[in-house]
Amino acid sequence: MAHAHRAHPSHAPGISRRALVLGSIAVGIVVVVLVVTFALGSSSSSPAPATVNGAQRVDSLLQGIPQQGTALGSPSAPVTLVEFADLQCPYCGVWARDALPALVDRYVRTGKLRIVFVGMSFLGPDSVKALRAALAAGQHSRFWNVVELLYENQGTENGGWVTDSLLRGIGAAVPGLDAERMLAESGSPAVSRALAQADASARQAGINATPSFALASPGRRLHIVRPANLSAAGIEPQIEAALRR
Repeated sequence: MAHAHRAHPSHAPGISRRALVLGSIAVGIVVVVLVVTFALGSSSSSPAPATVNGAQRVDSLLQGIPQQGTALGSPSAPVTLVEFADLQCPYCGVWARDALPALVDRYVRTGKLRIVFVGMSFLGPDSVKALRAALAAGQHSRFWNVVELLYENQGTENGGWVTDSLLRGIGAAVPGLDAERMLAESGSPAVSRALAQADASARQAGINATPSFALASPGRRLHIVRPANLSAAGIEPQIEAALRR
């Protein structure tokens, strides 16, 4: 303003100089505080990826096997095994860790069997969050990698174990998968549609427990099968019978 009063330097020069010095120090402190606060805020908004178990085992198990959406194996395989599972279900975890590797080696890798995963999410919020991440990864042909790593690192049911940190760690452990993109796409309309389709498929098949299984072979419609146990040997007789048809 034109009529503002301005102190002249000849009026108490010592006080004016001290005020300038103290003002500069105060400004410097404020800047440092703002920088530190911003840095802390940035790091807390994106938690670091968690260390995950089983990355090497899962990569070795699935390497070289074609994936398309939630399907694992050759589209021309004569038999299809459909697995209905919840990513929080402890029995599904046992199946994934104990039975699946043998079935993949004996039947999927040899082109005899294709496995389709139908995700269910009735156990709680962690089920939904985990399945959404896996379905997002499925858009980039990495569905089964994420599913198997979730089972390898499965926590207590509804204990809040499916964190962004865990999902970032899993995404970082999967070759060729962008973890941040997976997280971003987990809330997409495409993933929501896939979630709804899986739920509808399970209801149509009359599935009310996990894990549940169905087999389809040439000339025969999909039919429910009940393994004798949760080992590979528990379902191999049904697979062999389907291959003979």
